[in-house]
Amino acid sequence: MFKKLAIILEMIKFEHTLFALPFAFLGAILGNVVEEGTFPSLMEWVWITLAMVGARSAAMTLNRVIDARIDQKNPRTAMRAIPAKLISMKEAALFIAGSFVLLFVSAYQLNILSVWLLPLAVFFLVFYSYTKRFTYLCHVILGGTIALAPLGGWVGATGTLSAEAFLLYAGVVFWTAGFDVIYATQDADYDRKHGLYSIPSYFGIPKALVIARIFHLISFTAFLVLGAVSSFGWVYFAGVFLSGTIMVYEHSMVSADDLSKLNLAFFTMNGILSVVMFIFSLGDLLL
Repeated sequence: MFKKLAIILEMIKFEHTLFALPFAFLGAILGNVVEEGTFPSLMEWVWITLAMVGARSAAMTLNRVIDARIDQKNPRTAMRAIPAKLISMKEAALFIAGSFVLLFVSAYQLNILSVWLLPLAVFFLVFYSYTKRFTYLCHVILGGTIALAPLGGWVGATGTLSAEAFLLYAGVVFWTAGFDVIYATQDADYDRKHGLYSIPSYFGIPKALVIARIFHLISFTAFLVLGAVSSFGWVYFAGVFLSGTIMVYEHSMVSADDLSKLNLAFFTMNGILSVVMFIFSLGDLLL
């Protein structure tokens, strides 16, 4: 059982929960400060963390199940756990069910608005995996799904929503969409040949990289506006500009002619960026 669980956790890249968790924490902290002038309680931290783990684990496993046939035909993904028959569909389904139970219980422990919004969250967790079958805007929809993390953190800690929450949401949407476009460049030819939609397969890699830069510029702008309307200080803005520098560096590592550093740009740089935004925002609020 533990061996199967380890395979599933590797399949969904469980460690990459790091991408979204700092933004979920930021949503919780900022929401509490804006709405109540305090920080989340210890138990709110715990339940928000467990809700995030449940949501991401369910979403990523669903993605692997839904895309199993596509992954089997793609040389880059053919050795993923389900196509390689390292785990069965039944085992994946049990893990999905357990992840959703964790999400539901965690939301119930937080507040009633978290429970009411669960159907919407679950819809996007399932829906985004199908979008590359019919729209090249799948990257933006993925961004909208991952950005539920800070929105969920905000709702989980406060039981409310405000304009600041949606600015944070927009920043994460286009940050995610930008790096997902970069990541999708490696499958541009495969997607085009097999009728799958992505910005790289639809527009070509050179134009896709330009679009990714535009997405990241929108993200950077949203974080700046969030700081202005939330009366953040210089520490927060230092974090935003450092994050912007990371985005620029990320784009400098890839080009239409050289995608050899794509994994470094995708995994390492984005993991660092989310932590930077959280630490600098927390530091600003503590001053």
